Amino acid sequence: MKKVQQFIENQAFGVCTRLGEMMDLPTSHIRIFFIYSSFLAFGSPILLYLALAFIRDVRKMLRRGRSKWYY
Repeated sequence: MKKVQQFIENQAFGVCTRLGEMMDLPTSHIRIFFIYSSFLAFGSPILLYLALAFIRDVRKMLRRGRSKWYY
């Protein structure tokens, strides 16, 4: 079960894990919040999730030293 959870977390950008670490909440509670709020708000939290994933990836890229943009 742990391998499946790691695979899903790696494919899902790690947003819920990072939020859980920052707010000291279990990751499962944050995932459930996103799922339920997506149904209640007709999918708009998915946009928030994707925006957070994008920001997280950009920050990770900048930390690696690839801050130069090539055109």
